[in-house]
Amino acid sequence: MTLPLMIIVEGKNDKKRLRKLLSSEIEILCTYGTPGTDRLEQIKRIGSRYHVFIFTDNDASGRKIRAMLSETFLDAEHIYTKRGYAGVEGTPDEYLIQQLEKAGLESYIIYPTTTAFPELEG
Repeated sequence: MTLPLMIIVEGKNDKKRLRKLLSSEIEILCTYGTPGTDRLEQIKRIGSRYHVFIFTDNDASGRKIRAMLSETFLDAEHIYTKRGYAGVEGTPDEYLIQQLEKAGLESYIIYPTTTAFPELEG
């Protein structure tokens, strides 16, 4: 039996951003910044029932949180955003989708429905 999937992110805006790109089959959990001992224990308890992906910002705070979560979830897979983007929430959809695909999550992605020829609409 395979475990359900969970992505751990830093904040609610990161969660909101990913939620619009991923099906509800994937759980998204927030650390709400650098987790204290109690929050880390709570995340560990919840995450123990999931296959965990860690997706934090590419800044000092995000790297610190990623390190803490890596120690908690030794088998976690990592998803990265590019340095220079304003965290997960400030990463363009195309790049987020690319990283989610790289992590093997393509079957859970809700691809944006944009048309290449808007003049042909309606």
